[in-house]
Amino acid sequence: MAIGWKLHGDGRTPPPGEVVRPDERLSWPRTAGIGAQHVVAMFGATFVFPVVMGLDPNLAIMMSGVATILFLLIVGGRVPSYLGTSASFVGAVAAIRAAGGDTATVTGAILVAGLVLALIGVLIHFVGGEVIHRVFPPVVTGAVVMLIGFNLAPVVANVYWPQDQWVGLATLGFAVLCAVLLRGFWGRITILLALVFGYALSWILDKTVGQITSVLPGQNLLDANGQPCTAEGPYCIATAFPHDRVDFGGVSGADWFGLPSMHGPDFKTSAILLALPAVIALLAENTGHVKAVAAMTREDLDPVLGRAIGADGVGTALASAVGGAPTTTYAENIGVMAATRIYSTAAYYVAAAVAILFGLCPKFGALIAATPGGVLGGITVVLYGMIGLLGAKIWVENRVDFADPVNLVPVAAGVILAIGDVTLRITDDFPLQGIAFGTIAVLLGYHVLNALRRPDASGAGIIAPAEREIGGPVRRAGGHEPGGNGPGKSEPGKSEPGKDEPGKDEPGKNEPGTGPG
Repeated sequence: MAIGWKLHGDGRTPPPGEVVRPDERLSWPRTAGIGAQHVVAMFGATFVFPVVMGLDPNLAIMMSGVATILFLLIVGGRVPSYLGTSASFVGAVAAIRAAGGDTATVTGAILVAGLVLALIGVLIHFVGGEVIHRVFPPVVTGAVVMLIGFNLAPVVANVYWPQDQWVGLATLGFAVLCAVLLRGFWGRITILLALVFGYALSWILDKTVGQITSVLPGQNLLDANGQPCTAEGPYCIATAFPHDRVDFGGVSGADWFGLPSMHGPDFKTSAILLALPAVIALLAENTGHVKAVAAMTREDLDPVLGRAIGADGVGTALASAVGGAPTTTYAENIGVMAATRIYSTAAYYVAAAVAILFGLCPKFGALIAATPGGVLGGITVVLYGMIGLLGAKIWVENRVDFADPVNLVPVAAGVILAIGDVTLRITDDFPLQGIAFGTIAVLLGYHVLNALRRPDASGAGIIAPAEREIGGPVRRAGGHEPGGNGPGKSEPGKSEPGKDEPGKDEPGKNEPGTGPG
């Protein structure tokens, strides 16, 4: 699609019941205002996640703008979306760094994952999305998303929270209250508000209470003899020392205008294997977002699903090629469209241009990088937990049946392998650990068990073979759909009491408007 939009009506706010379509726009001042809302909506997560991953937030914000423009061009302007920093790689990055990988190794692994996602997008475009759904059914996709989030719990407990536990607790409480009490636009920027609150609280405590004594990663490094050392590792560890919670030294020395720091990637097989599971999460995330946009715009976007997924992969590969953060379509910006009924891609071009300008201000990046660790501790408790529970949301929306051992057992094993960061050392230089190990266990376990199940879909139950328990049999018989739910799929004439009988639906189920969102 050529870059150009029709003016909607008189260019003012659309009347009730009308929407501004992707190929339309309001007057440019109003379009700029909507673009500003998109910037604020994506802003919190787009710079928090690079900080958490140890990447340059300035470069991440700038490349998010570049990736968004590239995305809109690839999909021909049919899928209005903003590409912000992806949270799906946070666990992989933490594992890569824990194994001794540097920032170049991190971005190299992300680049390969981005290319894989782009290739899958091309495959979907020509073959259709059904092949992906068969390889990654909801039970597998939900499990991978869950283990990516919950694998990060030790990062909160061991890195951020100990830096300032009371500021972390206060920031966490503020974030929870904002998420519950605020509505509309303010509710969508809860993380940004919590960050500002924690930042301000830390500055006030520095002025009133004084310095805090805690451990900062990479600082005050001492060896076993208590002597200073240079490279953090098993025999050179960071130790506690008195310091300000907020250090503006880097801010005062940063320029107002300039290019962010860039670097090339480095490729290591062990790091790449840790990053690849995030591709599964991105497939689920992008597919869900495209379907949400299709529902709002009332357009069939299935023909461009492959292009949208591929465009996200290209954006991730491009951003990481210069040292930036991975990208993904943002639900926050979809929320802005739902609230305003303005789906114009012109607003996204405005938001992308603003993000690029922010990325060209090193002083702004230095201010972000100075975020106190205690504040990140409070925020990441919520963020990492939400990432994990998105996996459960996938299960609920697709009604995955965990009474079926084929669904239950691989997920149970994979989640524990990931959360426990269990390592399988295939060779000294080739370990499978945490997220990668858990993902392979879920994916292979599900498909192997599904292939071995009896033709009548029956088999030994986990709790009591062939016995019935509350809610139905342990293993549903007949007509089972892999990865799906069991209720409503029993053999003819063997439906359970109160189920599959006319007029006996369970309360709140199968009624118009009561299904999952």
